Amino acid sequence: MTTSRTVELEGHIIDSGMLETCFGLIMDMDGSFEVEEFEIGRHETAESYARLVVAADDEAHLQSIVHELHQNGANPVDPRDVVLEPAPADSVVPREFYSTTNHPTDIRFEGGWLSVEDIEMDCAVIVDPAEPRAYTEILSSVEAGDLVVTGNRGIRVKPPERPRGREGAFGFMQGGVSSERPSESTIGKIADAIAETRRAGGDVLAVCGPAVIHTGAREDLARMVREGYVDRLSVGNGFAVHDIERDLYGTSLGVDTETLDHPRKGHKHHIYTISEVIRAGGIEPAIEEGVVESGVMYECVQRDVPYVVAGSIRDDGPLPDTITDAVEAQNAIREQAHEADLVLMLATLLHSVAVGNCLPSTTKTVCVDINPGTVTQLVDRGSAQAIGMVTDVGTFVPTLADKLDGN
Repeated sequence: MTTSRTVELEGHIIDSGMLETCFGLIMDMDGSFEVEEFEIGRHETAESYARLVVAADDEAHLQSIVHELHQNGANPVDPRDVVLEPAPADSVVPREFYSTTNHPTDIRFEGGWLSVEDIEMDCAVIVDPAEPRAYTEILSSVEAGDLVVTGNRGIRVKPPERPRGREGAFGFMQGGVSSERPSESTIGKIADAIAETRRAGGDVLAVCGPAVIHTGAREDLARMVREGYVDRLSVGNGFAVHDIERDLYGTSLGVDTETLDHPRKGHKHHIYTISEVIRAGGIEPAIEEGVVESGVMYECVQRDVPYVVAGSIRDDGPLPDTITDAVEAQNAIREQAHEADLVLMLATLLHSVAVGNCLPSTTKTVCVDINPGTVTQLVDRGSAQAIGMVTDVGTFVPTLADKLDGN
């Protein structure tokens, strides 16, 4: 005996591929469906609507299908209030708690809809009935007694739509990965998107790996910071060390980035750099004392651009500014990510994935790396809003900085 449930999709469900995705999910999971109603938008800005009756062999099978459909924007036609259960202890959530996607999400509470604040993937949803409000929380931050959304009832997910005829600087950002040499037109569009974000009063977050310094793009990224095109910076200990090393010794990881020469004792420059910054008491004191006089970190301090330097197990030193507690570093990155309107990820797999995990799917994201695995992994992990360019960051950043000069 089969059991069924009715779900609906609305919006630009054809252009976005949402309808096709849901059909495929049902069939792949050995379910069946019947289209009860289908209204097609007849012009570029018109939305479409579909109502499906989804059937499966038993309730558990049906629930698993409905769960997957829900993650892709298909919602029950008869929503009921969410199920809330108190967390039994700190960092412990109820079984079958709802794990978030990075898409905008609403929950139904006391007959009305609440938007979930600070949405990001792989979090619990906590409801404060006194406000009332709903917000995400990572598992380690859940406190005993918090009311946690459990199951899939009363939850509405809204994947980003891609209507026809999108115009403006962000029209090219349709997701996907491009394996090509630096495209003048694509980089120009990225520059337009950054400039438009700036004009609208939005924030641009740059997430950078040390390859930006090694490939000689340091001065151009510093110029972008100086000219106000970067509002926040997220890097690792290595990036900050080699950026400052370039100022103190003219090298990055012991190599002259202009001549590619290996100066005598150049392999010691990075640890000497760390020592000098520690002696000064940190990056900002080193700049204030005139020890450091150029570079990306220098421009951030000069322009009051906030930065997060997150550590790892392999760091030398590290610098006094480096956050060595992993959870503390995550929280600092999360705070930056929630404030960003556009994120530029440059040649760093670990930081790109870390920041990508904290971003809602509505945040415009550009990922650039010479390794195609970096940009594809970012998209595969759920950051479907990201566009990727597989190219040399040492060529990309100078070209982008030059394009921004024209905006």
